[in-house]
Amino acid sequence: MKNGPLAVIAASALWGTAGTAGLLVSADSVALAAARLVIGGTALALFAGSGLRRAISPGLLLGAVAVAAYQLCFFAAVGRTGVAIGTVVAIGSGPVFTGLLSWALHGRRPSGRWTLATTAAVCGCAALIAGGGAEAGGQVLPGVLLALLGGLLYAFYAVMAASAIDRGAESGAVMGVMFGGAAAIMVPVLVLGGFEWLAAPRGLLAVLYLGLGTTALSYFLYGRGLRTTPVATAATLALTEPAVAALLGLVVLGERLAPVSVAGLVLLALGLVAVAVPEREAVR
Repeated sequence: MKNGPLAVIAASALWGTAGTAGLLVSADSVALAAARLVIGGTALALFAGSGLRRAISPGLLLGAVAVAAYQLCFFAAVGRTGVAIGTVVAIGSGPVFTGLLSWALHGRRPSGRWTLATTAAVCGCAALIAGGGAEAGGQVLPGVLLALLGGLLYAFYAVMAASAIDRGAESGAVMGVMFGGAAAIMVPVLVLGGFEWLAAPRGLLAVLYLGLGTTALSYFLYGRGLRTTPVATAATLALTEPAVAALLGLVVLGERLAPVSVAGLVLLALGLVAVAVPEREAVR
């Protein structure tokens, strides 16, 4: 798999900073998601250049819709559940949905090691939630449902992107089509929602980071990773995101990690390592 897993892990680490950065902006989740996608998607589309038109396909256009919807679900979930739970549920459910979709649509049955490692990683995510001491009720349940929908949407556009890359499309162009299309969808949302909050230096810097760092750069790296990494494996490696989010919650937001959360991080790390290390081919 060469350097594919490292590129996916680097992308996921950038994603893990999005929830914390979003809390530093005095804007609602819809406006924030729209601004992030307009900036990041435009950057990816510009980077793709002339290859953008050649990569357009019905599957990638549907992926663009899923990208836009995922952003809305993610920030809405974080606003209701907090950074740790919203991020963990959304990205924690992603590998399961991705493996199932890849199997259903392309007949790629996940390996036994992937299944065990993904199960361990998802259990680690669950331990992070349990250690956070979140209580049921209030806005938590709707937030968790939104996060699960986000996980399904993420799985869909990841599988669409991987399919296009497997067919020979350039990864940068694939991401440009999906995220450029999502940016176009989000322009009216941003205009209607208002963007006066961007006048504040703090809000402008935060949304530039969200757009250029956690969207444009991260998905450029993710597309590179998908060239040599199976999409189900990439989705499991993306569980780096909640680990980074939890650590940022600890360091930046002053959140505390209970012992069960620490154990969850360790289990999550072991699962990621098991997936990232290439399997040896059987000697015949």
